[in-house]
Amino acid sequence: MGTIQPRIHEDALPGHESRLTPKPEWRPRYPGSGRLKGKVAIITGADSGIGRAVAALYAREGADIVIVYLLEDEDAEETRRIVEAEGRQAVIIKADIGDKLACDRIAKQTMASFGRIDILVNNAGEQHPDKDITDITEEQLQRTFQTNIFAMFYLTQAVRPHLKPGAAIINCTSVTMYKGSKELLDYSATKGAITAFTRSLSENLVGDGIRVNAVAPGPIWTPLNPCGGASKEKLEHFGEGTPMGRPGQPNEVAPSFLFLACEDASYMSGQVLHPNGGIIVNG
Repeated sequence: MGTIQPRIHEDALPGHESRLTPKPEWRPRYPGSGRLKGKVAIITGADSGIGRAVAALYAREGADIVIVYLLEDEDAEETRRIVEAEGRQAVIIKADIGDKLACDRIAKQTMASFGRIDILVNNAGEQHPDKDITDITEEQLQRTFQTNIFAMFYLTQAVRPHLKPGAAIINCTSVTMYKGSKELLDYSATKGAITAFTRSLSENLVGDGIRVNAVAPGPIWTPLNPCGGASKEKLEHFGEGTPMGRPGQPNEVAPSFLFLACEDASYMSGQVLHPNGGIIVNG
């Protein structure tokens, strides 16, 4: 099976976070305390949204950051500026993580730049709404799985030889894995695979002192949904169906990724955290 090339933005809505209105909130909400001092983190999809917020928070806590992104050069450069403003180093790598060779390159470039890998955040993903399962093309199905779950296998395989005891892997799943989504059949299926991957990889690596956990965000205001990832009808009331009655912000999700990356979560592996506005999912 060959690699399906990325789908470029499907409509006229902006792909750049800088062009969104209102702007997603990425700034950390509290001073750092050195919880990731001396660590190196690879974060996929770090140019915007949740990935940017995680990069900002990790940098504030002392980590150097490898910013992996697909298309948006301007956004990636802004994330680099954010990391460097926190006094940390940042390397940006433009890559399609659905390509195994690209993932190998990311690991090699990280080791060449920093000499270590302590944290892998598998955050990048894509989604395409369809009202009927017959509307999902073979190309879209393959591409969604390629980006959302194959890439996690590829990048984890690439960094595995460099992970030492104390390392952490945090995967981004979704509330859709637990409650379903009638317009995101292929996306929610990949998120189910990610949760199973997280639990199984945890069992595989926990004996080597490597923790694997996941975060399952609810509706979060990022470029993902307005850039073709949600129907116009859904966007009009985005997040209003949560018990809190609003979408979340990236900086409300990033602390979950920080907790799972640092020693605060030293006795947690194979688990999922749920920053989702109060949706009860029992999972």
